[in-house]
Order: sequence, then structure tokens, then C-alpha cells
Amino acid sequence: MSEDCYICTKHGAMSVVPGGELIADEHAVVSHLPLTTPMQCSPTVPLGHLLVEPRRHATGLGELTPDEAAAVGRLAARASAALQGSEGVEHVDVEVIGDGTEHVQLHLIARYADAPRGDAADVIALMHRLRAALPSPTPPGAA
Repeated sequence: MSEDCYICTKHGAMSVVPGGELIADEHAVVSHLPLTTPMQCSPTVPLGHLLVEPRRHATGLGELTPDEAAAVGRLAARASAALQGSEGVEHVDVEVIGDGTEHVQLHLIARYADAPRGDAADVIALMHRLRAALPSPTPPGAA
């Protein structure tokens, strides 16, 4: 953990992030794009814009261990499936964006026909729906 990293700090304060953690394991965390970031503070955000972040401070994908990279991929797949199953998104774009932070983030961006935005209450409601729609994790070694 880097004490001056916004993402590392956020991981320690998920109870105050609207919606909190969608899913997490020992290596990675999935949450919704917060209304307050190092770049801006906004009353609304695009609904369904999820972030998959390694728990350990890493500035790029190449710094992830094999276990961290596998966890990021597994959690991204489950979160994407929940977006498509619960919200009927057309597809989910995936981008690795590092502008504004020094912590690698995989952005899952839901693409809807009408691109809804929402406030903190909307994000919390969305996260409840997504938790209910999460597919079960596949046990290790299962096909």
C-alpha cells in the first residue's frame, strides 16, 4: 500500500464509497466509479462504470503477479456478466487507464442505448442489483 495513493487510500475506506465493494478477493477489488476522484467531484457519474483494481499498489499491468492478474480477470468477467444480466447493457468496454492515478485500474464501462447517469443513491441501488446478479465464481480447476 502506498500512503499517498488515492486508490490505496480508497481501498481502506470502502465503507464510505457509494455502493462499496461489488466483489473482492485477496488480490483485487471491484467498485463503482466514485463521485469524487483526484480529478473532479461530480454530483452524478455514468451508471455501470466499474473499476477493477489490484489491492497491492501497482502502477501498471506488467507489475501484477500471476495471481493478481488472474484475480483481476476473474472479477472483471463476473462484474461484466452482472452488468449484462442485471442492467441489459449492450456490451461492456474494457480499458486500462492510468491518468490521474498511480495505481493500475481496469475500467469496465457499460454501454447502454441511453447512457444513464446517477447520483450516490442511484449508484447504491445499482450495486445492490449487480450483487444479486453476480454469477457464482467458478471453483479452481473447474471447466
